[in-house]
Amino acid sequence: MATPSPVNVGRLTQIAGFELVRMFLTKRGLIALAAFALVWLVILRYPIGQAVGIISSPDFEQIARDISGSIGLSKLLDWPEAEFAMYWLIALYSFPVFSLFICSDQTVGDRERGTLRFLSLRSTRFEILFGRFLGQLAVLTCLVGITLIATLAVLGFREPSLLAGGLGRAVSIFLILIVTFTPFVALMSLINTFASSSRLSIVLAILYFTAGGIIVGLLEWQIPALSVLDYLFPGVQIELLAGQNLLLLSALAIPLGQTAVLLAVAQRIFARSSL
Repeated sequence: MATPSPVNVGRLTQIAGFELVRMFLTKRGLIALAAFALVWLVILRYPIGQAVGIISSPDFEQIARDISGSIGLSKLLDWPEAEFAMYWLIALYSFPVFSLFICSDQTVGDRERGTLRFLSLRSTRFEILFGRFLGQLAVLTCLVGITLIATLAVLGFREPSLLAGGLGRAVSIFLILIVTFTPFVALMSLINTFASSSRLSIVLAILYFTAGGIIVGLLEWQIPALSVLDYLFPGVQIELLAGQNLLLLSALAIPLGQTAVLLAVAQRIFARSSL
């Protein structure tokens, strides 16, 4: 049998497309979408729908001013689109956690079912790994886009005159969020190369952030120069990003660099692992 070419765009697209089908056209995926929709309906109805009242209240403003030294929330008070200021904070901290769950089964499920060996006969391991990564990222992109459109609708219902500016704000938020969430998807791609189940991959991801964070924190306490180890963890820049206190170049370069490293390590392990 002929060896598959190193990278075939057609095969890569098919593998990525399968992840979209699995999320939007299967019973399990639709159940997950229903749960996601219910949660975001509550978010849209209360914190986002009432964002103007919340953000303009003296209590919230005082809290934002008090903690502006750490994450600079005071800058968000200047956004005319209060709904997007609230969305920004909620999405920035909730989607990374959500992505760990929805991206927990990229290749591990196929390994359990024995279909990974079948796929490897028609595609290279790189195509399988990278295709699944792109597919999960596409799913996450769709979900972020849907929630942003819903937030824009809430904004337009409250104040139609802000729609033009809100559209530009939505596009900017969309692009930054997708890049920010990319290393979380890549981390799950890496964990999937050695985890034995999707549930275990979630547990390992949680341990990576908790136990890994504690170990790195202790090392930094002993040797401050080791603070560079913080970049081992996706989302290290989120705190600064939340308050708009990070240069755009850094906001893009940090997660893209982490993604490249995580995928490179994942590919190396996957290429040598048993299917």
